[in-house]
Amino acid sequence: MLAVFDRAQIRRQRERANPYMGTHGFLFDWSAKQLTERLDIVRRQFPLCVQIGARGPVITNSIVTDCIGNADILCEEDFFPFAKNSIDLVVSNLALHTVNDLPGALLQIRQSLKPDGLFLATMFGGETLYELRACLSEAELELSNGLSPRVAPFADKQQMGGLLQRAGFALPVVDSDIVTVTYSSIFSLMKDLRLMGEGNAIAERAKNFTPRRLFMRAGEMYAQKFSDPDGRIRASFEVIFLLGWSPHDSQQKPLRPGTAQTRLADALMTQEIGAGEKPQ
Repeated sequence: MLAVFDRAQIRRQRERANPYMGTHGFLFDWSAKQLTERLDIVRRQFPLCVQIGARGPVITNSIVTDCIGNADILCEEDFFPFAKNSIDLVVSNLALHTVNDLPGALLQIRQSLKPDGLFLATMFGGETLYELRACLSEAELELSNGLSPRVAPFADKQQMGGLLQRAGFALPVVDSDIVTVTYSSIFSLMKDLRLMGEGNAIAERAKNFTPRRLFMRAGEMYAQKFSDPDGRIRASFEVIFLLGWSPHDSQQKPLRPGTAQTRLADALMTQEIGAGEKPQ
């Protein structure tokens, strides 16, 4: 399978960013809080939890310690070495967007869950950094007549809903929020991305030195198209929320066609009209 992401580069970036997550990991903190609130609504105990891709102490404490207790295991998002039907809960906070084989990873997660086990995760979605992607692409085409991948591709909600179903999750739920962050310049934005471990790790990225004039031109375009009245530029981060259950006989299931006890027309208090008939 062709690798989209350079996993070794991702690990290097995140290791370098770890000391700065306390000041630059605000998106991960916010996302972890949202996961915690959603998990709290479930009101169940999960004796064994696996957290995929833990990113900093706040995330670990808020999801694992406060909501689940001390029964947790942390693992890499690209390596899931657990037996089938062995885990009660799998959580992941903004880590799965850089997995090369996302369908395969979701299938492994579902298979590792016990019947009626829960998968709850966040990941960056398709609208993330669309402003930066557009400006870098336009500036590079203008200056060099070429184009290098500089912002990671992200899956959208519709794709993730399909992938959850394909992996065999029951009762899948997918929704998203857009978090808008403002910066003084494109350089401030890129520094923030680097210090949160989210720099360019695309496998086919340009390996040669990028001239500063490319970023200067992209910054000018950014300020023209995506700035507020105070001059600060906007950066969008779409956070997709994923929820799915390992199938179990106790879960709700849709009725088979023809087995309903009440006609839709009766429920709507209207007259049923057969095929080819005209309304009265």
